[in-house]
Amino acid sequence: MPFYTRMGEIPHKRHTQFRKPDGSLYREQVMGTKGFSGIQSILYHHHAPTEILNAQLLAAYRPQYETQGALRHRHFRTAGLIAKGDAVAGRQYLLGNDDLLIGIVHPTEAMSYYYRNGDGDELLFVHKGTGSVETMFGTLRYKPGDYIVVPIGTIHRIVPDPGKSKLLVVETNSWITTPKRYRNEHGQLLENSPYCERDIRLPEKLETFTEPGEYEVRTKKGGFLHSHLYPHHPLDVVGWDGYLYPWIFNIRDFEPITGRIHMPPPIHQTFEGHNFVICSFCPRLYDYHPKSIPAPYFHSNVDSDEVLYYVKGNFGSRKGIEEGSVTLHPAGIPHGPHPGKIEASIGKRDTNELAVMIDTFRPLQVVDHLQGAEDKNYVFSWLPTN
Repeated sequence: MPFYTRMGEIPHKRHTQFRKPDGSLYREQVMGTKGFSGIQSILYHHHAPTEILNAQLLAAYRPQYETQGALRHRHFRTAGLIAKGDAVAGRQYLLGNDDLLIGIVHPTEAMSYYYRNGDGDELLFVHKGTGSVETMFGTLRYKPGDYIVVPIGTIHRIVPDPGKSKLLVVETNSWITTPKRYRNEHGQLLENSPYCERDIRLPEKLETFTEPGEYEVRTKKGGFLHSHLYPHHPLDVVGWDGYLYPWIFNIRDFEPITGRIHMPPPIHQTFEGHNFVICSFCPRLYDYHPKSIPAPYFHSNVDSDEVLYYVKGNFGSRKGIEEGSVTLHPAGIPHGPHPGKIEASIGKRDTNELAVMIDTFRPLQVVDHLQGAEDKNYVFSWLPTN
């Protein structure tokens, strides 16, 4: 995020002596992006972050994709894809390419280890459940509707509260940030942005752990999962400051942009990364031109694959969709409202839909196991008889 934040204890000047009560030095870590030319934060640890007892290769992290089939629109029902496990090991991947992986997870237990993505940022959308994300920058509490942004290299652990939980997961090989067109030259979100800094939640408290022992941190890097064993607690930070840290934005704080006639999908954009964007379809007033057609027009995905994850409500341009449905409308062929949905939208005042859209600018592949959750008739659902 583009605004400066600080938590805990830090010295007056960076890269200068900062001593513990016993006179020894805290260990300074500069954590930044794009070499030293991107955003960064500086953290102060009780122990050197490079101290490890063991390094081990755990497993390959690349999902198995299906063989190439016919180009077509596809619909997957994820409500039945329920597997027990923690918020990392229990992930079930749906789609992916060289830029990102998209999956879901139903965390049923706290992680017994810590985790970091060494390839890029991660975005977790909370469909159901509450809990905590314990990070080296502090702890964040999450609730339904939250987008949790976890920067590259952030050591963290997800602890769900008792009850049903479901997260939509986007693992990237790059960064996730606010849309550039909604920021001024200083990085501040503009007045015409659909949300602003006031809507963003930062870590609530910085907890510093100094207990000795053996602690595992699993690191995703280059398509593999690695295990590093630390002789000290990985969340031993006493203070930090900078522009790089985890944060939360709730989808219900997104203020939709509306107009007299139907507005194009980019008005729903919430985040951007390398070769992808993420949008939020939220409850909103429909168009107010006297002859407006609220349903979207047919359009061709010339440059991008479009993925929609349906969260709640009645999605006005679709039929046969349920909570947790995922649709994939690939580049190269047009898509649009189902039969009857254009006519049915005329005269409607508002919509109560809630969905997350991910547009990728390189083709997505479908993970092999997902075929069992596919609605095979979706490709024919635009025929007048359906």
